[in-house]
Amino acid sequence: MASNLEVAPRKLISVNPATGETLRELDCASEPEIRAAVARARSAQPKWRELGIRRRVAVVKELARVLCEKKTDLAQLISREVGKPYAEALTTEVIVVLDSARFYIDNAYRLLETQPVSHGSLAMKQKSGSIVREPVGVVAIISPWNYPFATPATETLAALIAGNAVIVKPSEFTPLIMLEFADLLDRAGVPDHIFQVLVGDGSTGAALINAEIDKLIFTGSVATGKRIGQMAGARLLPVVLELGGKDPLLVFEDAAIDVASSAAVWGAFVNAGQACLSVERCYVHRSIHDAFLAAVVNKTERLRIGDGMNPEVDMGPMIHQRQLEIVEQHVEEAKQRGARVVTGGTRVPERGPNFYAPTVLANVTQEMRIMREETFGPVLPIMAFDTEEEAIRLANDSEFGLGASIFTRDRARGERLARRIASGTVLINDVVCGFGISEAPHGGVKSSGIGRTHGSFGLEEMVNIKYIASDRLPGMKKLWWFPYATAFPRQIEGLLDMQFAGSLQRRVEGALRSVGCLFGKRL
Repeated sequence: MASNLEVAPRKLISVNPATGETLRELDCASEPEIRAAVARARSAQPKWRELGIRRRVAVVKELARVLCEKKTDLAQLISREVGKPYAEALTTEVIVVLDSARFYIDNAYRLLETQPVSHGSLAMKQKSGSIVREPVGVVAIISPWNYPFATPATETLAALIAGNAVIVKPSEFTPLIMLEFADLLDRAGVPDHIFQVLVGDGSTGAALINAEIDKLIFTGSVATGKRIGQMAGARLLPVVLELGGKDPLLVFEDAAIDVASSAAVWGAFVNAGQACLSVERCYVHRSIHDAFLAAVVNKTERLRIGDGMNPEVDMGPMIHQRQLEIVEQHVEEAKQRGARVVTGGTRVPERGPNFYAPTVLANVTQEMRIMREETFGPVLPIMAFDTEEEAIRLANDSEFGLGASIFTRDRARGERLARRIASGTVLINDVVCGFGISEAPHGGVKSSGIGRTHGSFGLEEMVNIKYIASDRLPGMKKLWWFPYATAFPRQIEGLLDMQFAGSLQRRVEGALRSVGCLFGKRL
């Protein structure tokens, strides 16, 4: 017997992690609402595609203008909902999206235009070929809380400019930022239903994956990414998975200690260490280890902790208690196994329940969880090495392979060693910033995921590749069609010799045998 009772929607509450202030309460999207959103996107997408690249570029130009005008309001919202300093909201989120828009405005037409294909095979010389890039259709993006604007917005720009409709399911901790982005896209002229936001939790994300989407872009944990991969594999849904990292920083004996230590401190503690590309383990040549450690500790202890809306603050809170407890567990396990807390290592309750002091660990070993599992918090473990070989071995001794950094004054040395590190990105004399380089692909190897976002490779993820060939001799039957005459195999052998044989004599002999083939005659 059917029930007439209505099920109340699940609720989400957006909370400022620095102050505990409730920002807004929202309803989670139901499964019928998710299916309806996908249906609307599918219905609207063909007209968006038919506008053409130039018209879509014009819309992105207008978005960039509107976003630049609203940068202060948006950055303040990011700071309130995530807790990160307002300056970081501008530099690691708003600027990244504006520059991504710049990249696609400048390059979309070139990257998406029809590409002619030349044919080297003699048998196919009568064809003209081309590669066309067509939008995949409806792209779903499930985005994280740590960079709730930069991550989904840059992926959205690539999808939109390629002609797709986009549905974003933001993190349940940071839903307001994508709702604001939807308003900016609407003001920029993106048609109705081409960009939609579905607020919800993990169940909402699962329902979206099971809806009739054409591609999924997911950023999150390895465990969740593996489950999504299994779900997607069951229906052959194409996916891009960015699943985090345990990025190493290698500091060699010729590095500038003042520069390298500043990079290590920022790379470990930007966004309270809650970044996929954070410096999560640091290996320093033994000859400069003590000096480097002293410099790092001195700079770490000068960091100012508090509400990100305070302009004097360097580091904000962690997003929630569960993530803070993971950090505590990693630090405690390291201490029990002999690591030394040089500075930090405790909560900062006077600032609020989600604050953890920026922490530097020494005497760590490669077997500790702090050196193997993604900590995703403000902790910098530092370990000494003796040789290049040891440094590369330690850097590669990880299930992750998202990013890595090398500090050395010898550029050739840095580039040589970078090629030996198993990682999607390696920065020489810098940290973290690869995500903010719009031309550079972002993604990793091993458990850090599959596929790429950003740049030309990120745009390629948003299209289907189609090959089109047109025969220049439409009135001629093809030589490989039925029936196979008695002499046909001999002629094909000659054709192969003519094109591929190593000696000139065999090529000439092959040409004589294959004359019939070249003219479509069977002798």
